[in-house]
Amino acid sequence: MNRQGNLEMKGVYVANQDRNLIDTDMDGVIGTDETLQGQAEVYAEQLATQLRKGFLAYCVLTVCSNEPKYTSDIIQKLREAEMVVVEGTIYPLLNRLKKDGLLEHEWQESEQGPPRKYYKTTEFGDNVIEKTSEKIENLNATLERL
Repeated sequence: MNRQGNLEMKGVYVANQDRNLIDTDMDGVIGTDETLQGQAEVYAEQLATQLRKGFLAYCVLTVCSNEPKYTSDIIQKLREAEMVVVEGTIYPLLNRLKKDGLLEHEWQESEQGPPRKYYKTTEFGDNVIEKTSEKIENLNATLERL
């Protein structure tokens, strides 16, 4: 036992009056990320990251659906909606959506330098948005029933 009255055993649950603890890294020390609440937070963040990744393509298509958008405008719109996104993620996604026939691009002259590539959904992309919106509504209804 240590000074706080916790058992110092590696890889097992240890408890005191306030919380349950797990030495997940088996270093003999219970860190803040090893509390059950800390572990739950880490796991929840991993789930949220996976949800964002799956949701990002739909969001990009939606942003590009009404009028052609420049990449930095897409990123700005997503950030305004509080969607976590970085440029290193967007460019490969735009290329994949274009390759899959969901987006097309056009070059437009820029007052600030060379021509810029603007993205707009194709008819297929618009159909995917519509079908995905239906799927999202169904998922939300399922969550509400739970």
